[in-house]
Amino acid sequence: MNLNKIEGNGYRIGIPVPFPMKYVYCYLLPSDDSYVLIDTGYNYGKAREAWEEVFDQLTVDPLSIRAIYVTHFHPDHSGLAHWMQQKTGAAIYMHASDREMMDRVWGKGTVQTARIEEMMKKHGVPAALSSEIADHMDKMSQQMRPLPDIQELDHDPVFMDSSWQVLHTPGHSDGMFCLYNEQEQKVFSSDLILYPITPNISVWPGASQRPLHDYHLSLQKIKRLPVKTAYTAHGEPIHNVKERIDELIEHHDQRLKQMEELAGGLTAYQIASTVFAHRDLTPHQWRFAMAETIAHLHYLEEEKRTRTWKDHEGTIYNEHIHKTVT
Repeated sequence: MNLNKIEGNGYRIGIPVPFPMKYVYCYLLPSDDSYVLIDTGYNYGKAREAWEEVFDQLTVDPLSIRAIYVTHFHPDHSGLAHWMQQKTGAAIYMHASDREMMDRVWGKGTVQTARIEEMMKKHGVPAALSSEIADHMDKMSQQMRPLPDIQELDHDPVFMDSSWQVLHTPGHSDGMFCLYNEQEQKVFSSDLILYPITPNISVWPGASQRPLHDYHLSLQKIKRLPVKTAYTAHGEPIHNVKERIDELIEHHDQRLKQMEELAGGLTAYQIASTVFAHRDLTPHQWRFAMAETIAHLHYLEEEKRTRTWKDHEGTIYNEHIHKTVT
């Protein structure tokens, strides 16, 4: 069992996910005579079994969980929200933007899969791969339903004998938030700051079309604060927070330079095929690779480092802008 106690008598719990990162770390935290929970995990059997083992080992009655804070709508964080709500009776809170995205992306009658397939084709992804990406997205949507009853997060949570400030930190998703305590100099950072992996910053239909700009601003927001420890959702907790933020910014700067150089009249798919040539990507991973590539290309275009045009079929091409030296 992947279970560790943290300062304040809380627990950092690794819940299995069927993805390469292996675990999402959720946090079970005392609040007077009850508990609050940060994130829930992905909706599949191993994750539900893991939670049952946690409750058994800690002798925690699920009904003692009174509030669940879902940091963003991605399925490894929100997927078990309905199951957990049914088990605990707890109120579930999300930022308004991601509360809306939950319904738009995962709700009944969603057209998000079709919009993603359209986006992929528009950026040069072959029809067969675009269809595989859409099929995988459809299956994931089915696993997300039914959706829980979600309330808009409108208060600073109280747990571990302290009030924790809600910090809206978009970039990884429009409505992602962190929870910060100035006195303790700690932050529950979700997917904002990770080590050793880097958070995926992507463009999705119906969401911000400038997520990398958003992400940079969110990182700077955290960097300005006194923080000794970031409790992350993947990988290990981070104790050199400012240094890790600088590393993440540098990573994206290098990726931007790489894509700027590659943008010689190519589609996002052609650029991504070079950037990720060292990896044998599944359709699920291609979805993220493409959405991240598009996000970086949007950044470059907004900063006037590249420009785009469309062919007669509507496929988008990217070209770097040669600056004249005077």
